[in-house]
Amino acid sequence: MEQISAILNQYSFLEGKKYQCNPFGSGLIHGTYLIESPDSKFILQEFNNSVFKYPERIAHNHFIMGEKGDVSKLPFALPLPRLNNSGDSLTNFEGKLFRLFDFVKGVTLQEIQNSNQAHLASKAYGTFAFWGKEIQADEMQESIPKFHRLEWRFENLEKAASEAKSIEKEEKEILDFYLSQKTLVESYKEFLASCPQRITHNDTKINNLIFEESLEKVAAIIDLDTLMGGLLLYDFGDLVRTVACGEQETSLNWDNLAIRPAIFEKLLTGYWEGIKDMATIEEAKSLLIAGEVMTCIMGLRFFSDHLQGNIYYRVQYPEQNLHRAKNQMIFLKSQQEQRALLKNIWKNITGL
Repeated sequence: MEQISAILNQYSFLEGKKYQCNPFGSGLIHGTYLIESPDSKFILQEFNNSVFKYPERIAHNHFIMGEKGDVSKLPFALPLPRLNNSGDSLTNFEGKLFRLFDFVKGVTLQEIQNSNQAHLASKAYGTFAFWGKEIQADEMQESIPKFHRLEWRFENLEKAASEAKSIEKEEKEILDFYLSQKTLVESYKEFLASCPQRITHNDTKINNLIFEESLEKVAAIIDLDTLMGGLLLYDFGDLVRTVACGEQETSLNWDNLAIRPAIFEKLLTGYWEGIKDMATIEEAKSLLIAGEVMTCIMGLRFFSDHLQGNIYYRVQYPEQNLHRAKNQMIFLKSQQEQRALLKNIWKNITGL
């Protein structure tokens, strides 16, 4: 408690205040604590710089967002770190980095409970993208270099496969599938060249939103460490990957892994409501392959990590990254088999 007191004393608005401190949430990356005083609540977070290796870039991006964007114009909170007495968002204490955020009351979901929540989530992320249109994306720094660059992830798999000592039958089937995705890689590269860079969240899972307790409105977008310049297809695609699939990425229920067209429609409706007044024709078209791109990226990453000995993703058993890659392969196949149906949904919503 003395350590936390010393950290909080570096924020003038907390100096001398009485408060309670308790561990908060189940975050997998940062250590998180709820700070409660009689008149306010904050979240204190110990920054994990073994996962995010460029904290200064993240701090820079948060500064740009706070300096160039008017958060009050958003219909939900965008909790950026509070500045300490030195004017910094990162507080260094005994060699560790900490951040302080305003507490946002509400509920987080691990998966949607009904289709309306898919609509609410995607509209929130689309609204955020539209809000950020006045901020120059090239002012942002890469918090994770080449994070969503499909062609780079593809090259990494080729390299990992060439260095693998042996490849079993099941591994070869999955490897051959991913190596057959060169057409998708080329389509992505065309959109990378033709679409403008936007401010994107880059990790648009449902649990990176806080809903109001009624679950009928989004109260905040959180986990802003992956904020940087990117393509709109990244954010919409990760929504498709994580929300429009009937199973989570760790599921072994292969027969249930399929695109849910009704949820895809809700996601596209909400996201399009957010971005339609700024999206170029090419950006609108890019949404058609967005889910495929993001699913392929994750499959490539999982399978590369499997071939390299599970050095990046934590696994509960040795074959888990192989199974994650198979999971994403099946879901990607489902999207590609349903392209005609998804395109008709896209046409009806965008009017293009």
